[in-house]
Amino acid sequence: MRRILILGGTAEARELATELHAQGHHVITSLAGRVARPRLPVGEVRIGGFGGPDALATWLREHEIAALVDATHPFAQRISASAVRAADQAGVPLLRLERPGWTEGPGDRWHWVDDLEQAAARIPRLGARALLTTGRQGLSAFAGVSDAWFLIRCVDPPADPLPPRREILLDRGPYTLEGERTLIDSYEIDVVVTKDSGGHHTRAKLDAARARELPVILVRRPPRPEVDTVAGTDEVVAWVTAKSRARPRFQAGVSGFIRR
Repeated sequence: MRRILILGGTAEARELATELHAQGHHVITSLAGRVARPRLPVGEVRIGGFGGPDALATWLREHEIAALVDATHPFAQRISASAVRAADQAGVPLLRLERPGWTEGPGDRWHWVDDLEQAAARIPRLGARALLTTGRQGLSAFAGVSDAWFLIRCVDPPADPLPPRREILLDRGPYTLEGERTLIDSYEIDVVVTKDSGGHHTRAKLDAARARELPVILVRRPPRPEVDTVAGTDEVVAWVTAKSRARPRFQAGVSGFIRR
């Protein structure tokens, strides 16, 4: 049995934990702890940060982790950078599991921006009633937008500062096309603001916006560290299996694990 650490918090991470656990691996999933009631994967779960890349490297060595999988959200930039540094320090192989971003199709009216501040600046030019689904982190970027009304949808209650004209909708996907169209119609939404999270669990809002011919402001993904990356859990399972067949042995040394 090999110990695999998954940096999780996504549907793909939960799916991966299930598959690796079924194969007999000791799976540990690390969650950041930003959601009050997270959906827990199978296997062992660790909640809370590590304290930076050096502390993560120490944790990897002390717990004899054989492989590290970064399956965090596409916008979880800090932990992904820490994972690269920690894996290098600890001599642990690292693979990134990242769902592909969304692709614009016929009928879409997408407006790409680089960050939340740019998204906030673009809203008054495109609409007056915005569906905001960028998560509760970073909502302060919209606090100064007074000439638009916001329906802010997130899993947990957000903290101030927030836009002065808003309603909070606590909800969690996956969402349906019919449900998203009903939401848009009920609140008279005329612009959708979101991040390029990718995946099918929250794609319906984009399809609903297309059906209603609404503009969508999409925040691009931040730059990521250069690391081997795959898009599917099957590819991760194959990678872990290949590492298992190699069966490296590690001995704890002064500067970390020594491969022999």
